[in-house]
Amino acid sequence: MLIIDKRVALKNIVKTSPKKILTIISLFLLFISAVPMVDSSSSFFPEISKVVSHFTAPSLMAAPQIKIISGTIKKGDTASSLLNTYIPLKIIYDLDNRSRKIFPLTKIRKGQPYKISLLEDKFIEFDYEINLIDRLVIQKEADHFSIAKIPIEYEIKEEAISVDIRKNLSTAVRKAGEYPSLTWKLADIFAWDIDFIRDIQPGDKFKVLVEKRYRDGKPQGYSDIKAAFFTNKGKEYKAFLHRDINGRMGYYNEKGLSLEKAFLKAPLNYSRISSYFTPKRFHPILKKYKAHPGVDYAAPRNTPIKAVADGIIISFGYNNSMGRNITIRHFNGYETSYFHMNKYAKGMKKNKKVVQGDVIGYVGKTGLATGYHLCFRMKRNGQPVNPLTEKTASAKPVLKKEMGLFLAQTMKYSEKIMADQKLAQSTP
Repeated sequence: MLIIDKRVALKNIVKTSPKKILTIISLFLLFISAVPMVDSSSSFFPEISKVVSHFTAPSLMAAPQIKIISGTIKKGDTASSLLNTYIPLKIIYDLDNRSRKIFPLTKIRKGQPYKISLLEDKFIEFDYEINLIDRLVIQKEADHFSIAKIPIEYEIKEEAISVDIRKNLSTAVRKAGEYPSLTWKLADIFAWDIDFIRDIQPGDKFKVLVEKRYRDGKPQGYSDIKAAFFTNKGKEYKAFLHRDINGRMGYYNEKGLSLEKAFLKAPLNYSRISSYFTPKRFHPILKKYKAHPGVDYAAPRNTPIKAVADGIIISFGYNNSMGRNITIRHFNGYETSYFHMNKYAKGMKKNKKVVQGDVIGYVGKTGLATGYHLCFRMKRNGQPVNPLTEKTASAKPVLKKEMGLFLAQTMKYSEKIMADQKLAQSTP
């Protein structure tokens, strides 16, 4: 190793010119700037370490980005076409198999809303609105997919509505700014007492206390009608919703008597009665007079036909005269028959049990028929009876031990209808 005498070195520096000294200092500073910075994590510089750590933390812990793709189902869309960008087809087919018992993915329909949620561009959720009540939700957590049918959440507001009928019910409801579904809700409530096609006339009116549904501040139809007053041909009918101790819900009049009768007033929504129950009618095809032991309801093709009461299908098939037809046996010796159907509802077969209001088929003109209509017939103990005049019993009334609660409830609903009603008078 070369050893330099300190005195010699000092003597040489002193003899150096100022210009050379300046050059040496510049080179020294350049050398220092080229030395790597001290590691901020070093224990020799704890304060610097804290500052650097605090500065870099936000970029290291940035929140994951969630992206939502929303839209409505278009013609030709399928679950595969919507999801195959994010999920392998093999997994989509597996999800379809698993989903069938809850809601088949093959049944997604045009016009229904959907949302696909992505986390850092990776699939986490598919949300499809089945109808106004339920939605299908498929979620991914790690490598597991869950499938569920979940009720759509709405904000519910009670509202009283009053409507005068100047022309017809549907026009009055529309001019009052309400949805057509309100008409069908009323028709279901009073179906045993009022024929909403044949009986409604100008001068009728109704008042209802109804739960309106809202979503994101926008109206989305109705939930339950709590109470309804309907004046038809000068007679007022009242209905109050009541849930009994077993959880069964039904509508009752102000005395606690059930509005439900053994038979519906009519088995379908029709445009007119084309033939009445009569012992003698000229047959338009056979060109001769015959008895017509039933009622013909003219209605558009494929109008749904409902069972007028609980029962069992005892006859199911086709014949040249009555076309596609179903006969149902009810309690107390009653039978009802439905003729000239275009097609049957899914699942209909002999010995099947049906419930009042179930759709059993659709209007057609099969067999000996000149136009679309339903020939509806009723028998009691094997003898034909006129469905339009037959009187049948009502369902059970409110239980005596529940009458106090029921009457208090009807009073509350009545006060709300009369005091807080929304006046919505329709004009001619």
